[in-house]
Amino acid sequence: MSYYTSISGLKNAQTDLGVIAHNIANTETNGFKKSNASFSDVVARSAMSDPRKTMGIGARLQSITQNFSLGSTEQTGSALDLAINGSGFFALKAAEDGSMSYTRNGALELDRNGYINDGSDNRLQVFAVDANGAVTSTTPVDALIPATNAGGAEFVGLTIREDGLVTANYADSSVNPVGRVALANFASTTGLQQVGSTKWEATGLSGQPTYGEAGVGMNGSLLSGTLERSNVDIAEELVGLISAQRNFQANAKAIDTATRITETIINLRT
Repeated sequence: MSYYTSISGLKNAQTDLGVIAHNIANTETNGFKKSNASFSDVVARSAMSDPRKTMGIGARLQSITQNFSLGSTEQTGSALDLAINGSGFFALKAAEDGSMSYTRNGALELDRNGYINDGSDNRLQVFAVDANGAVTSTTPVDALIPATNAGGAEFVGLTIREDGLVTANYADSSVNPVGRVALANFASTTGLQQVGSTKWEATGLSGQPTYGEAGVGMNGSLLSGTLERSNVDIAEELVGLISAQRNFQANAKAIDTATRITETIINLRT
């Protein structure tokens, strides 16, 4: 019994070490959210068991949950670097298959076709607006910057305001509203599925996204020229790393002790 109990402890310590190592590896990853592993005990008993003699048989992984607290921000000066000062996710649609993903990493760029994307052909979603910048539809669409305006002037740059309004600037000094950044929120962010590259997908646990404008309701405002850094606290992770290592060593020692006791009993019988 002691072997299996200690083996479960070894597996859990190894899982904890893996989670912490993943956090440490992404200390410099923009928009990364750290994870925490939690465990629960395992007890085997029957209806006729004496509760005073019930013994636990180890531990198991209960969950690996993500911490979506805000990370620190870093000034970059690029208009297409965005950080959300509060709740919400940037919504991205894959140009290839139309699948949706969500991220806190606002490192965006403009492709040759005029779409604002994340560098991997996932296009930023915005709300369509009229000439005054007022939202005309709450259905998100791809953020597309026209290469020229109605007068034929060429595109020279863009700005993104705190409320998410994207405006394109042209060579004739005209400024045309393009759209408002659509921010997504979920009933349970811990239910989101990680898909890599600091992106998440909606699941049955997270619920479907609700879209809104920046700075409205629970959505945070946008900071242009700024990126959100990882929320990993390296000092905290190193302490956790030491603790997980000690747990692993303790369970390994318990197995070694059980082995020695078994050998002693066998030697007595022989």
